[in-house]
Amino acid sequence: MLKPKKTKYRKYQKGTIKSSRKNVLFIDTLKEGVFRLDSQQSARITAKQLESCRQSISRRIKRLGKLQIRSFPDLAVSKKPTEVRMGKGKGAVDFWCCKVKPGTTLFEISGADRKTSIRALESTIAKLPIKVTIIG
Repeated sequence: MLKPKKTKYRKYQKGTIKSSRKNVLFIDTLKEGVFRLDSQQSARITAKQLESCRQSISRRIKRLGKLQIRSFPDLAVSKKPTEVRMGKGKGAVDFWCCKVKPGTTLFEISGADRKTSIRALESTIAKLPIKVTIIG
């Protein structure tokens, strides 16, 4: 699974996803033959969700193109076990996630043909907890 090798702090505070952009689609100039998956909502996406998307895309494009993951889970989320009394400090790190804002690119595919790339990106939409769009 995806997680950083080294972090500045062991545990982080929860924080919020500050997003002044609401349901905005940013269309940048893309190179020809590059297809990407952009988010339309703000959310926390876990490393497991990103990994399942990566596996799904790589299964579809096989060796025809190159896949790039543009968002990396670098935020540790801690959780205390169930039925544990309050106090005694913060819980252990449970999973890793990344905060995503609207317009953030999640995945990019280059080198594969249009039909294969779009079909591969469409297979990942159901695996993500947010609304996304395919650009390319």
